[in-house]
Amino acid sequence: LFYKFWNDAVEGNNQFKTFKIHWTSIPERDQEWRRKIISDIGEEAFRQEYEADFLGSSNTLISYEKLQELSYSSPIWSKEDLDVYVDPEKGKTYTITVDTARGQGLDYSTFTVFDTTEVPYKIVAKYRNNVIAPLLFPNIINTIGKKYNDAYVLVESNDIGAQVADVLHHDLEYPNIFQTSVMGRSGQTLGGGFGKSSQLGIRTTKEVKRKGCSSVKDLIEGDKLLIWDLDTITEMTTYIAKGSSYEADEGYHDDLMATLILFGWLVNQKYFTEITDLDLREKMFKEQLDEAESQLIPFG
Repeated sequence: LFYKFWNDAVEGNNQFKTFKIHWTSIPERDQEWRRKIISDIGEEAFRQEYEADFLGSSNTLISYEKLQELSYSSPIWSKEDLDVYVDPEKGKTYTITVDTARGQGLDYSTFTVFDTTEVPYKIVAKYRNNVIAPLLFPNIINTIGKKYNDAYVLVESNDIGAQVADVLHHDLEYPNIFQTSVMGRSGQTLGGGFGKSSQLGIRTTKEVKRKGCSSVKDLIEGDKLLIWDLDTITEMTTYIAKGSSYEADEGYHDDLMATLILFGWLVNQKYFTEITDLDLREKMFKEQLDEAESQLIPFG
């Protein structure tokens, strides 16, 4: 809440005025005092309590340094749990990833709209509601998808999500729903809906989540995906390592993070790069290769 007050004040969206007083400005607080406090409460707590750093949980998927750089913006308009940051533009390509809940006031049904016309990708809208019935959810996806130039849609089909994908495809006849196929050791791959193993949407398996987490981490930390939604940034600060995977810290939600993980998996699929005419993996590899080569240049 304080983070929101602070950023709104910086943007001039409330009546608060921002100022900082660093701990070094206070008499008798020197490096020896700092070392003593850190030994008592730890460095992370010291940064939050005395450096005025906005920290979430520890061991987050996105690095602490990157989370510190992120700053949210206010949507240009909001209506009934939909926040819009950029209106649809003619000729642009958009993609929507969907995570479905049961609408019982617990987890959220969410979707995120991405501008995938060019890199860096951008979040242009998001929807988040924890009471909407799964049978009504496809109508909202259909409406927003059509507004964003018949955006490509990838629905998580675990549990109740399969019903959402089915209604969207068969009842509403939405034209651009991604389908996946199981290809042996390769696992699930994105395709055009051909083959006996094709299914609407994607099942989030351990392998899909692993690839999605790795990809979205590279995207965000490499500034290939721009995020300015407060709810999404908030979930990023509490999306932590648990065992060999990642999930929300206790008492928090990760439904918007689920849409980011799906997007991370999606952008590295060959079929996606073909239909969007962008090969992100090649571009990122070239940049990393150039950086590695520059570090190997011998001293003069």
